[in-house]
Amino acid sequence: MINNFHHEQAAHCESGVTRNLLKSIGVQQITEPLAFGMGSGLFFVYLPFLKFNNGPAIAFRNMPGIIFKRTCHSLGIKVIRKKFSSPEAAQYMLDKKLNEGVAVGCQVGVYYLPYFPKEYRFHFNAHNLVVFGKKDGKYVISDPIMEHETYMTPYELERVRFAKGPLAPKGQLYFAEQKNVITDDIIKQAIRKGIRRNIFDMLRVPGPFAGVNGIAFTGRSIKKWCDKLGLHKAGLYLAQLVRMQEEIGTGGGGFRYIYGAFLQEAFNYYPEERLMRLSEQFTKTGDLWRTAAVQASGIYKGRLGSQEDFNEMGDYLLEISAIEKQAFKDLSKINFSS
Repeated sequence: MINNFHHEQAAHCESGVTRNLLKSIGVQQITEPLAFGMGSGLFFVYLPFLKFNNGPAIAFRNMPGIIFKRTCHSLGIKVIRKKFSSPEAAQYMLDKKLNEGVAVGCQVGVYYLPYFPKEYRFHFNAHNLVVFGKKDGKYVISDPIMEHETYMTPYELERVRFAKGPLAPKGQLYFAEQKNVITDDIIKQAIRKGIRRNIFDMLRVPGPFAGVNGIAFTGRSIKKWCDKLGLHKAGLYLAQLVRMQEEIGTGGGGFRYIYGAFLQEAFNYYPEERLMRLSEQFTKTGDLWRTAAVQASGIYKGRLGSQEDFNEMGDYLLEISAIEKQAFKDLSKINFSS
């Protein structure tokens, strides 16, 4: 067991893994909101021409590993990441790092995670957890969305590390190497860089499918789904939206709450009152995302189904887009140079 690693529960898997791994190498200042914000964790993309689990491709996050990579790089910490062609090589490297006293992050598929409730098991390969020891022939697992550490046999861990399908992890593991003392000035620079990058991701990505434009585009599309697809298929599309929003990494409301908390913590390093007010705006859109999820659930479960219900669902997303667009514009006007 690696003595300097301590399991802590988190709201989101990758920001939780990032915080826990960085704390294990001595970066004690990092909280989950700081990791999420430094890693520019907010994102949105809707790609109607791509299908995922029989629905449109909708994502509330960047590619897996981006938050960890961006946070570490912003802090000047080296990231080591490896993929493998064989389970034997993957297990050898994992055991080697554990024997060296290094806690290791792994990207896995959730379908075969033995401790996941059955209703949360479907083919999604962008989940993150930490392996930090071996006990009685089983690997000791820190999954940040779980309250306590858990255990997996070598076969169970191999199965999720080599899950098939989109974003197949290929045995991927990663860890950080700290070679410098993390000062408050370094954290300030990482906060500034994370905010500026998130402004770009949400306001300036070209095209109608990503960022705040993508949220608005999705809202307008939802209003057309019932006529275009029929009630049954439109309901399945909304189920896909809710699954990606609430069951995979807290994407909709949860991410906004984390980002609001990040801006509050950023205030400790940049005492700018607008950060506190903007935190409230992201909390507001978090509430709206959650309300939209309830509306969508009512439609795909058959309690709702009129065109007005689809219009109301679309209007929630249009309102969210407008609020977040203004919030990021206001955020871009804050001087973080001091």
